[in-house]
Amino acid sequence: MQANHGIHLGYCTNIHRGETWEETFRGLQDYTLRVKERVADGKPYGIGLRLSEQAVRQLKADSELIQFKRWLDKNDCYVFTINAFPYGAFHGQRVKEQVFRPDWTTTERLDYTRSVFDVLAELLPKGVPGSVSTLPGSHKEFGIGGGELSSIFKNLTSCREHIERLTDKYGNDLHLGLEPEPLGLFETSGETLKFFGLYLDEHPKDRDFFHFVGLNYDTCHLAIEYEDPAVALERITGSGIRLSKLHFSSALKFKPSAENLRRLRGFDEPVYFHQVVIWDGSEVPLRRFRDLPEALEFAKNPGEWGSEWRVHFHIPIHAQPSGEFGTTQDHLLGAMDWFGRNPTKCQHIEMETYTWEVLPEEMRTGDVVDQLAKEYEWCLAEMKVRGLA
Repeated sequence: MQANHGIHLGYCTNIHRGETWEETFRGLQDYTLRVKERVADGKPYGIGLRLSEQAVRQLKADSELIQFKRWLDKNDCYVFTINAFPYGAFHGQRVKEQVFRPDWTTTERLDYTRSVFDVLAELLPKGVPGSVSTLPGSHKEFGIGGGELSSIFKNLTSCREHIERLTDKYGNDLHLGLEPEPLGLFETSGETLKFFGLYLDEHPKDRDFFHFVGLNYDTCHLAIEYEDPAVALERITGSGIRLSKLHFSSALKFKPSAENLRRLRGFDEPVYFHQVVIWDGSEVPLRRFRDLPEALEFAKNPGEWGSEWRVHFHIPIHAQPSGEFGTTQDHLLGAMDWFGRNPTKCQHIEMETYTWEVLPEEMRTGDVVDQLAKEYEWCLAEMKVRGLA
């Protein structure tokens, strides 16, 4: 849906199962239309679509894309952004670090992302900007050296050229957003600036790169890094990096205690990566763990628990867990405050709580449609306070 200042708001459909186009489309029919009925108030409804490599390939084939465009028109919906971070399966099996594969050193990632832009350019209504989000180049554990970094830059340049051609052809403002994530090739605002700076070192004349390739700022991810949202967003935009999209999301946080660490085991599930960053009260985070099992093993040493734990486990943005568990909703609200002061810095907002299937039962709100409707309600109320909706 469209908010103030030309801002488009939607939820990411990666919350629903959908690896094939048939499964993806079924999710739109079974869930997204029901959400629309609850929140759109009879206005055109913006969809944040997730397409796997298989789904985008099938959607481009035969008449599927034409039929989908007719379905969008019939139901007064439009697609304004696509999540192209997960390349393959994203539900019901181990994803973990595999969500970073194939990374941007590969032609597979490049070809997939170009195909996603091909689809998006066909779907966008006239005058509506279009964004695609993707991984932050690679993963820190994949052994990225100078040669691999040059391959990443080469593929991003090729993708940028493809985006520019589509922009010229269709007339829509198209852009790619790299998404910092804990243990990603870049994960903090400082590492983000370094990555884009290294690109400019290799391509000093390619200032147009910043128009077509920017950042997808996920409030869950930067909160896990203990960053101040206003400071981080000012650093990023002040360096000329485009905000392609804002992901509104929250992470789990708590003060370590024997009871809280015992309860944390209920969040240790086998599908998604749940990186942990522990703070000791100083300016620098104390310890980082690649996933919950490693952090829980470390917790057997009570003298080294630190002051606060933050866990990459997406919590519904409206929710407040029971007991002593909390969320990084304060970071999300801080980002909203900054955005309220800078409403022209970004046009795309996507709520992303893909963890519905693995959430502890106590944290689910009715069925998935109920949860999404409550996230919209909370988000729109907070945006309204800040003049954004």
